[in-house]
Amino acid sequence: AALQQRERERTGIPSLKVGYNKVFGYYLEVTHAHTSRVPADYERRQTLTGAERYVIPELKEYESKVLSAEERMASREAELVAALRDRVGGDVARIQRTAQLLARLDVLSGLAERAVHGRYVRPAITSGFGLALTASRHAVIERMMPREAFMPNDVRFTESERVLLVTGPNMAGKSTILRQIGLCVVLAQMGAFVPADAAEIGLVDRLFTRVGASDNLAQGQSTFMVEMAETSAILHNATSASLVLLDEIGRGTSTYDGVAIAWAVSEYLHDHLGCKTMFATHYHELMQLPERLAHARNLNVAVRETGETVVFLHRLEAGGTDRSYGVHVAQLAGLPDAVVARARAVLTTLEGTHRVVKGPPPPEPDPSQLPLFAEAAPHPALEALRAMDVSNMTPLEALNRLAELQGKAGKD
Repeated sequence: AALQQRERERTGIPSLKVGYNKVFGYYLEVTHAHTSRVPADYERRQTLTGAERYVIPELKEYESKVLSAEERMASREAELVAALRDRVGGDVARIQRTAQLLARLDVLSGLAERAVHGRYVRPAITSGFGLALTASRHAVIERMMPREAFMPNDVRFTESERVLLVTGPNMAGKSTILRQIGLCVVLAQMGAFVPADAAEIGLVDRLFTRVGASDNLAQGQSTFMVEMAETSAILHNATSASLVLLDEIGRGTSTYDGVAIAWAVSEYLHDHLGCKTMFATHYHELMQLPERLAHARNLNVAVRETGETVVFLHRLEAGGTDRSYGVHVAQLAGLPDAVVARARAVLTTLEGTHRVVKGPPPPEPDPSQLPLFAEAAPHPALEALRAMDVSNMTPLEALNRLAELQGKAGKD
């Protein structure tokens, strides 16, 4: 700035300015209107559309000092970093141990702070099968709802009620309830307090979840294939001491295929694994499972309906529900009124004609419809040919018998 002011006073050029770029370094820039005032000691370096750029010995000297200082600074920084590295190298073990202790202290203090301010409770950990949560909440979502209270829910697993089937509309909170149960179990088994008024947690050896839906393009797997692969992993690895949380199995295929798969998975978890299972589903047909499975129970997420207004209460209640309110959710999402109205009309028609699945056994096949892969029925002529005792027949008897079978085969 001082050099720029001096040169303006010496040359009488008020618009003269000092600049810098990586190609030419420092320069003095003068507009074409004032080039006639440029002194003889100015050395032209670059011509622009509206200006000329020059250098002078004093500016070159200043540039040299600046660049030299930057080099010395970089060299000194490298020396200091190397010295610090060498000094720290001898105390790596102690530093890592300190970092681990600080990390543990950070986690424990965070959990303690949250337990106090979030009204968490110390869970009772048992070696039994049961799991009981009173007024449980989602540890994360409740903190993201400053303007409204999070709706707590009671959840109870016992050996006589180990498969809980949760039905309810979209946006009612089924997935949130599944997640909060999983979070409460993880927090309890890591030694932390849990977001609930009371909690008794029977130790689980593994926690399995199948929540959400996405494809895997890199491996060529569709959403349904990913869903089935995750479900397969659960069925192959869960034990009677595991906790399984399932959200909407079978959505990526036809309705009847989805119901059949969801039904079979529920039966397998109930009959073969016997583990604690919560299964959230839109398949209302699964509400019939407790009639067939001794240790299954229906639950639903409550909704209050007043005229055309639907209020999601996010409260878990006993019993199932056969309403999904999908069209209402579509309306909330902002679909055009014409689309919503048409959807309601189509839904009314489908509900009047749709045949509800009443159980897992498949319907009796239509005798007029031939199965694609059934074994072919044996032909009478072929059976008669197999029964022939050729070794005890004369050539003439054999030829006559073959002619007879040929005629019979031709008639059939």
